[in-house]
Amino acid sequence: MTRHRHQEFLRFLRRLDKAFPRETPLHLIVDNYGTHKQPKVKAWLEKHPRFHLHFTPTSSSWLNLVERWFREITEKRIRRGNFESVPELIAAIEDHVAASNDDPKPFVWHASAQSILDKIAKSKATYETLH
Repeated sequence: MTRHRHQEFLRFLRRLDKAFPRETPLHLIVDNYGTHKQPKVKAWLEKHPRFHLHFTPTSSSWLNLVERWFREITEKRIRRGNFESVPELIAAIEDHVAASNDDPKPFVWHASAQSILDKIAKSKATYETLH
């Protein structure tokens, strides 16, 4: 969606609710953006207990790679272009993705499992200290 407010998040949740059988638990991995803290979202989630939100740790490695991918599109295509409309911008992004898929270059993950576990432990300790 073009905007990332609580209204759009609720629309997304309702869409998922309709798309999957009621008996299916739904686990969503979300970043630490504050949309889920909005009272209307909290109320909706309380009424729909099959939705389980799991939050990515701050500086989580896989999310960093996704952000790196978006940075690459921004640097290699968006900032180099001049777009007179949103559809023109979308077409440029889609062209870049298609070209990247024709000759893919994997991102290399350098973090060790232990360094990730250490970050999680540190993050939990910080959270517990603050709460």
